[in-house]
Amino acid sequence: MVLVAIVLVSLVTNILIHKEFEKYAKEQQKTRIADIVANLVHHYNYPDQKWDFEFVHGVGMLALYDGYIIRLLDPDDNVIFDAEKQDTRACAQVEKDITERMEKKRPGLKGSFVSHEQELKWNNQKIGRIVIQHYGPYFLSEGDFRFLDSLNILLVALGILALLCSLTAAGFLARRISRPVIKTAYIATQIAEGNYKIRFDGDIRTRELGELVSAVNHMAVSLDNQEQMRRRLTNDIAHELRTPLAAVASHLETMIEGVWDPTLERLQSCYEEIERITGLVSALEQQARLESDNLRLEKTSVDLLELAHTVAGNFESESFKKKVAVFVSGEETRINADRDKLNQVLANLLSNAIKFTPENGQVRITVSDTHHTALITVEDNGIGIPKGELPLIFDRFYRTDKSRNRLTGGTGIGLTIARSIVSAHKGTIEAESEAEYGSRFTVTLPKA
Repeated sequence: MVLVAIVLVSLVTNILIHKEFEKYAKEQQKTRIADIVANLVHHYNYPDQKWDFEFVHGVGMLALYDGYIIRLLDPDDNVIFDAEKQDTRACAQVEKDITERMEKKRPGLKGSFVSHEQELKWNNQKIGRIVIQHYGPYFLSEGDFRFLDSLNILLVALGILALLCSLTAAGFLARRISRPVIKTAYIATQIAEGNYKIRFDGDIRTRELGELVSAVNHMAVSLDNQEQMRRRLTNDIAHELRTPLAAVASHLETMIEGVWDPTLERLQSCYEEIERITGLVSALEQQARLESDNLRLEKTSVDLLELAHTVAGNFESESFKKKVAVFVSGEETRINADRDKLNQVLANLLSNAIKFTPENGQVRITVSDTHHTALITVEDNGIGIPKGELPLIFDRFYRTDKSRNRLTGGTGIGLTIARSIVSAHKGTIEAESEAEYGSRFTVTLPKA
C-alpha cells in the first residue's frame, strides 16, 4: 500500500508539475513576444520616422538565440530587418535544434514553427509590422529540460527514500504485531490440546492485540476453572454416591450371608440410603432442567414482601427449634416473575441461613424497591464463609463443610439451583460474607 501510494503521488506530482510548467512556458512565450514588440516600438525614432537598424539588429539576433526569428517591415511592407537574411545558417540551426529537442522530449506534442504577426503603432499611428516565428504551441530550452530532469530525479530519490523508510517501519511493525500473534496462536493450540495452565506473559502496547491476549488468557483461566470444576464434580458425585451405596451393599451382604437377620430396622436403614441417592439424582435432574434452554417460567404479578413473609412462615418451626429469630422487613414490591421458583430461591437462602446460624442468632429478609429493579436481601450473623471460598459457593456440590456432614449440609446444590432460577429471570445473585461474622445474599430482579 505504501509502495502504491508513493508511486501514485510521484506520478500525480510529475504530471501536475509538467502541466503547470507547460502553462508557464506558454505564458513566458507570450511575455517574451510582448517584450520584443515593446522594445522595438520604444526605440522607434518618431520625429524622423526611422528605425534604429543597429538596435533592431541587436534585438533580432538576441531573440534568435532565444528561439524567435524576427522580420520587421515598415508601413509600406519594406523589409527593415529579416533574421533569416541576416544569418540564414543560424536561423536554420535554431529551428533544427528546437525541433529535434521538442520531438525528442515531447514526441506527443506534434509541434512546429508558427508565425505571429502584429502591427506596430506609435501614438495610434502605424509605424510598421512585425512577424515573429517560434515553435508552437510552446517550446522549452535545454535549461528548462535540465530543470525538469533534476526534478524527476529528486522525486524518484524521495520516493525510494520514502519506500525504504516505509519498509523499515513496516518490518518493525510487522515483527511487533506478528510476534504476539504467533505466540497467541501457539497458546491457543496448547489450550486446544488441554494445557489450561499456559498464559501469555508480557507487555502488549497495541490495544487490539492487548484485547486479544486478554481474551485468550481469560479463556485459559475459564477453561482451567471448568476443568477443575469437572474434576471436583466427578469426585463429589462419586463421594455422594459411594457412602450410601457402600452402606446398602454392606447391609445386604451381611444379611445375605446370614450374619444379620433382615429385620425391619435394617431394611429401613437400607431404604433411607436409597432415598438419599434418589434425592441426589432428583436434585441433579432439577439442576439440569433449570439450566437448560427449555426452562419455562410461569410469570405472574408477585408481591415480593408477601412472598418473603410466606417463606419465613414455612420455616417458623425450623427456626423455633434452632432458636433463630427471623425478621422480614421492607416495602411492597411487585414484579412480573414465577412465584413458585422465586419461592424456591428464598427457601434455599433462608434454609442455609438458619442452618449455619448458631442458637439465639438472627436472620433478616429485606425487600427493597428501585426504579427498574427489586432487591431481596437475606442476611444472618452465623458462621460466615471464608473469603477464598466465596467464588465457589454457587458451584454444584460445593459445601464449606469439608466433612460433608449431612446434618449441616445438604446435597450442595441449593445455591446452584437458586442462581439458575435468578438467571432465568434475567437477574443476579451475589454473596458477601466474612468468616465468623455472618453472610448476606442479595438477589436483584428486573421488574418487567
